[in-house]
Amino acid sequence: MRHLLLAAALLALPVHAGEPAPIPSPGEIAAAAPASDWIAIAPSDLLVMDLAPDAKGKPRRVVIQLMPPPFSQGWIGNIRKLAAAHWWDGTAVTRVQDNYVAQWGDPTEKKPLPEGLATVPESEYVQRVPAAEEEQLGRLELVDSYAEAADIRDGWPLAQSGDYWWPVHCYGAVGVGRNMSPDTGSGAELYAVIGHAPRHLDRNIAVVGRVISGIEHLSSLPRGTGDLGVYERAEEQVPILAIRLATDLPAAEQPKFEYLSTDSASFARYADARKNRRDPFFITPAGGADICNIAVPIRPVAAK
Repeated sequence: MRHLLLAAALLALPVHAGEPAPIPSPGEIAAAAPASDWIAIAPSDLLVMDLAPDAKGKPRRVVIQLMPPPFSQGWIGNIRKLAAAHWWDGTAVTRVQDNYVAQWGDPTEKKPLPEGLATVPESEYVQRVPAAEEEQLGRLELVDSYAEAADIRDGWPLAQSGDYWWPVHCYGAVGVGRNMSPDTGSGAELYAVIGHAPRHLDRNIAVVGRVISGIEHLSSLPRGTGDLGVYERAEEQVPILAIRLATDLPAAEQPKFEYLSTDSASFARYADARKNRRDPFFITPAGGADICNIAVPIRPVAAK
């Protein structure tokens, strides 16, 4: 920590004539991006989860951004219906597995689901690459161990092989719990990745979104002692007060966020800086990055 503070202090020193300007970090590049490079996230694409307050009475709110079309829309349609029906009220976080996931849903597994939920086929784990996108994939020049190519399009990390692409499991990704194939899950049982990116789950489970705020309320929970981190006793479970679409909250309570456009010059500089750390703390640039190591910058928008 002392070295980090020293590096920060050095960055803050004035630059004298003849001295090279300090090389900005990825975070500094994102912070300096003009307002025109940021894209607002629609409140209708935000899922707001309120957990019971912590032991000190502090509120715990988790905000999830849902995937855009064409990915996982069958499950996301179900999630919207579940939220509208207030189905998650009174459910709980039931599983927390170290370096893996925090999972939530109905602990009894007996709560009736709303009518009209879709049964989504396994074929929907992937989508065919549109012809207009074929030449643009791979522009970040990433080497991926799980696919022919990986890239970030419209703000989301994606992988691609042959004619198909799919969303990937990075830290904070939200997926749909399921039983054995051919079951694909309804969307009532969800999890968030709280550890190293479990890319082996790609194309095996639907990714429906990502946590953009409040991940600490999930990642810091006690680990379950049962198989796969399941809480063995009801008193260990973390109650969920409510899960709502942001548009169903009073206007003053609706969270607002924006992300750095992944088509912008600012993002290109940011991604290059993530692959090649040249700022003063680093000695040897890695010369590359995993798709999940280029997290898209997302920031809250202050109320006006």
